[in-house]
Amino acid sequence: MKNLHLPILTAFALVVSLFESVIPIPVPIPGAKLGLSNMVILTCLVVFGLKDSLIISIFKSILLMFMTGSVTSFFYSFAGALTSALVMYLAYRYLSKYLSLIGVSLLGAFSHNLSQVSVAAIMLTNARIFSYLPVLTIMSIFTGFFVGLSSKYLTRALFKNKYIMGNKNENKG
Repeated sequence: MKNLHLPILTAFALVVSLFESVIPIPVPIPGAKLGLSNMVILTCLVVFGLKDSLIISIFKSILLMFMTGSVTSFFYSFAGALTSALVMYLAYRYLSKYLSLIGVSLLGAFSHNLSQVSVAAIMLTNARIFSYLPVLTIMSIFTGFFVGLSSKYLTRALFKNKYIMGNKNENKG
């Protein structure tokens, strides 16, 4: 019962990720997604810590590969999820005095895009793919803002929940 939130949040991140894959994006950018499942990762990072958010990120990427059957997209998803979670953790831990969760989310969105473009450059052996990064960065400003704002409200609601806070204190002890 101690870590019951892990499978629940992983399932939620997976469902949100699957749902967002069918949402049409107003700008036709190949491979671009809204990044809504990052709400789960960022909220988990704040409420439960880095270890739990990394576990959720890893399992979400693996399960998404099995559900969609796309092994190639796994490499993009995995690299983006891990990099984003680590960057958001570092930003939250060391820069939260200067950044809100929106700023933390924006850094996570940019690092997610950077790592995915890096994976594409390696897989395609073509560094010109980095010219695609500014387009993704512009889109990530809007999606990162929304994810950060949503995470701010989710985090606030979870911290008010005594059951959640009881689990957090139990995990630290």
